[in-house]
Amino acid sequence: MVPGLKFLLFFSLYLLQGVKSSMVHLNNNGYDGVVIAINPSVPEDDRLIQSIKEMVSQASTYLFEASKGRFYFSDVRILVPMTWKSKPEYLTPKRESYDKADVIVAEPYLKYGDDPYTLHYGQCGDRGQYIHFTPNFLLTDNLPMYGPRGRVFVHEWAHLRWGVFDEYNTDRPFYMSGKNAVTATRCSTGITGRNVVHERQRGSTVIRPCRRDSTTGLYESKCTFIPDKSQTARDSIMFMQNLNTVVEFCTEKTHNTEAPNLQNKICNRRSTWDVIKESADFHNASPMTAREAPPPPTFSLLKAKQRVVCLVLDKSGSMDTGDRLIRMNQAAELYLTQIVEQKSRVGLVTFDSTAIIQNYLTEITNSNDYPRITANLPQQASGGTSICRGLEAGFQAITSSDQRTSGSEIILLTDGEDKQISSCFEAVKHSGAIIHTIALGPDAARELETLSTMTGGLRFYANRDITGLMDAFCGISSGSGDILQRALQLESKAFNITGKGLVKGTVLVDSTVGNDTFFVVTWMTKKPKITLQDPKGKKYTISDFKDDELNIRSVRLQIPGIAETGTWTYSLSNENARSQLLTLTVTTRARSPTVSPVMATAHMSHNTAQYPSPLMVYARVSQGFLPVLGASVTAVIEAEDGHRVTLELWDNGAGADTVKNDGIYTRYFTDYHGNGRYSLKVHVQARKNTARLSLRQQNKSLYIPGYIEDGKIITNPTRPEIQDTEAPVEDFSRLTSGGSFIVSGAPPGGSHTHVFPPSKVTDLEAEFKGDHIHLTWTAPGKVLDKGRAHRYVIRMSWHSQDLQEDFHNATLVNTSGLVPKEAGSKENFEFKPGSLKIGNSSMFYIAIQAVNEVSITSEISNIAQAVRFIPSQEPNISDLGTKMLSPSLTVFLFVATLFIF
Repeated sequence: MVPGLKFLLFFSLYLLQGVKSSMVHLNNNGYDGVVIAINPSVPEDDRLIQSIKEMVSQASTYLFEASKGRFYFSDVRILVPMTWKSKPEYLTPKRESYDKADVIVAEPYLKYGDDPYTLHYGQCGDRGQYIHFTPNFLLTDNLPMYGPRGRVFVHEWAHLRWGVFDEYNTDRPFYMSGKNAVTATRCSTGITGRNVVHERQRGSTVIRPCRRDSTTGLYESKCTFIPDKSQTARDSIMFMQNLNTVVEFCTEKTHNTEAPNLQNKICNRRSTWDVIKESADFHNASPMTAREAPPPPTFSLLKAKQRVVCLVLDKSGSMDTGDRLIRMNQAAELYLTQIVEQKSRVGLVTFDSTAIIQNYLTEITNSNDYPRITANLPQQASGGTSICRGLEAGFQAITSSDQRTSGSEIILLTDGEDKQISSCFEAVKHSGAIIHTIALGPDAARELETLSTMTGGLRFYANRDITGLMDAFCGISSGSGDILQRALQLESKAFNITGKGLVKGTVLVDSTVGNDTFFVVTWMTKKPKITLQDPKGKKYTISDFKDDELNIRSVRLQIPGIAETGTWTYSLSNENARSQLLTLTVTTRARSPTVSPVMATAHMSHNTAQYPSPLMVYARVSQGFLPVLGASVTAVIEAEDGHRVTLELWDNGAGADTVKNDGIYTRYFTDYHGNGRYSLKVHVQARKNTARLSLRQQNKSLYIPGYIEDGKIITNPTRPEIQDTEAPVEDFSRLTSGGSFIVSGAPPGGSHTHVFPPSKVTDLEAEFKGDHIHLTWTAPGKVLDKGRAHRYVIRMSWHSQDLQEDFHNATLVNTSGLVPKEAGSKENFEFKPGSLKIGNSSMFYIAIQAVNEVSITSEISNIAQAVRFIPSQEPNISDLGTKMLSPSLTVFLFVATLFIF
């Protein structure tokens, strides 16, 4: 076997996922490489480390029991920040870092609660991004509210590792079951308790029975399910892991398919255990039947170090093509002067068929340090391409500067092929270095992505997009968790300006940024005339911009101090008689260490795609740890042949988007134009005060309001209530690179209508209006969530199971007058049930399929429920149990709408 290729099999699993690289792997039933990182803003406190150890040790035993002897935590690494004092027991990290940690310990943003949660926005079975615990959660007694911390960790680990979802629903805590009974949303239904209202009246606490809502038939909004402390049910961990008897996940036998929760919606009514059984972990681990308990976890304490980066840049003969050398130097200079943070140690290597160390590591302490490196950027391109020699020189530049390669970063840029690249795979693996790769042009070595994957690095691709290289370098920013260190892109534009032509534009600088702000302009032939004006009217001209000394056709302006908040205007005038390409790039950093700026990150659902499998584009927009809603988010995807696709991303809970209003903007991508590398770039902006900050998080452990013990309700402290669930966000603009991905088996281009169906409708709602049923849903497209479907098929039944198992034989609804709208539009349709008679109390289930013009049908939608009640005239009676039959209702007439997914 060629040296290094044996590692391809090991890392092939990680090529499939587009989420951040995790070091966790299963080793003989034990999870090795679990990284728990503490944010730099958290004050030093040894109690945190002890609490983490106790939590993981407890979680390991609980996980072992819950997984029926399959899994436990074996090797856990706790990463403390550089801001903490050094200790002899602190080791130097290898590839562990804050931004790649499985668990982060950080303060909540804006002090909105200590609920543990997992950032998980993918499809059913997809791994999440990270688990977030606050220091307060780890250091205070939360036992009554959440249960033991180890159990909470297992609840969150199931989100993170196996892609399952919560089985409660705080928005829909009750639903009408198929037996016409109001039931608490839970799994399993074997968990017993009462439904009560806990409120303050005249200065004292009052607990009373729940009243029925006169418009929905369900309990009033204040009603809460209080569990019995003593239970016999053993499941489920994804509902209430705090109950002593709960030691299992819901199985096919115990799963509540009717509950309107995310697990049913996103996982198509499958139980959490069924999803876990489909995971790679499950298939790779047999039960440890000989043991009653797992071995205890081992813990390593690591302390983060200053960043070490070495640029390894290709200067072979092919780099002379299409101004590639100049474009590379422009982007590298931008990275060195604007992106890499101060106190970093930076080196430079150039290579062709041989390699030269241009700069050993230089510590960046002020603006005078950058020119020592940029002065050595290559001025001529010649020779062949030896990537391995470039990497070896990069390692030497690091070790010769008394630094370890382990944990250091290399930025490798090349446009050429190298048939010998696999010969250094093993050396790369053992180096412990993180290698970020930038493939320039369609002929760059196909093995580059293997280097990134095996080392946990980022991957980028740039070709005809003139700003692509700068955007790639901007994407390799600090991952330490320190918001002041991370560079942000506000703008990146290219202009093809006619001879003597002029272009004008604006750049928005919001109040959360403005520190270390740069405006950079590049050109291809002749320096343009530049005018820049800040929001207060101060003007900057070309004389204020600093020329490079390398003839790489770029100038930059660093705004003194803090850039003014507001709209900056610019004009670029082409002084050349012929048209030329100009670019404008604007970068900045956070204004204050106490106010998080709005951040945007992006990636594809997978790093590789085999046609005709669709991909999903994900963009996360957040401030601190909270989602930003109402932004305009646009993805630009470019194929190797230069074909560009622009997609508006949606946070509407339909199509590829799993949850509405969670700050994750998503869309399907199917517009493949041939094989090879594709690049992703995302623009985010908010205008006219449309953006807002959501003060809620999904996928979190349930806060238990109390217990019933010996017939008495014992309440927990009332959670601090958030008066407003949203807060305004000022207008802003961001740009981020989502890296690259590889496509195989795709046709050169054209229509994909005959391949992809319309996307599944996931938000169908139904309600009675008089004797008619009114339906609403988000329109799918002709091709998943793009275009317009040809027609809809709507069917209904008295029993949800009929639609689940035999949709095509359920009663057909006449939709002859229903013309599908464009994908993403809100559909409304009203009909009167015909063959199914409406009685005094009627309950119907409805589902929908979309069909495109070549008769390819979507999956069956979620099943909506429409309930019409004509109750008895009895006095109002409220039930303290978990169920109440509809004849007990006391309102005169109302309707109810619920989901069954």
